[in-house]
Amino acid sequence: MDRSRETVTTDAIPVTRGSGNIFVDLGFDEAEAEELQVKAGLTYQIYNRIKALGLTQKQAAARLGISQPDVSKLMHCKYTGFSTDRLLAFLTALDLDIDIILRPCNDHVASHRVQVHFRQPRKPRLPRVPGVRRGVSKRALAKKRTGATA
Repeated sequence: MDRSRETVTTDAIPVTRGSGNIFVDLGFDEAEAEELQVKAGLTYQIYNRIKALGLTQKQAAARLGISQPDVSKLMHCKYTGFSTDRLLAFLTALDLDIDIILRPCNDHVASHRVQVHFRQPRKPRLPRVPGVRRGVSKRALAKKRTGATA
């Protein structure tokens, strides 16, 4: 978000580098732009989760405790009328864990920021089988046991 707003001309087409927050670029004040950016990110995650679970809008409405037209609004990224807290509650109702990380600001960063990240769940690790090493073929293990050389 601290990127400079420089205008680059390429082939007579002026291009302005964005700030990283579209709402700031559109002229909203910093505080409002930050909130809108967070709400947009949360709404996008709600959309992704409803799609991933294969829910219809009616099923999602029942799960979230809202009307189907409200789910339709969320599915079309229209989050006005929903607080950030309510959007977070929708995500937990869709079986997602939410971690909030607080850390001191860097001195070189002029403004504070709030970001929404989605982390894919890790694949479950396979259980360890005694006597079997990963990455070693059965043939190599058999040769090692018998003392044969390759």
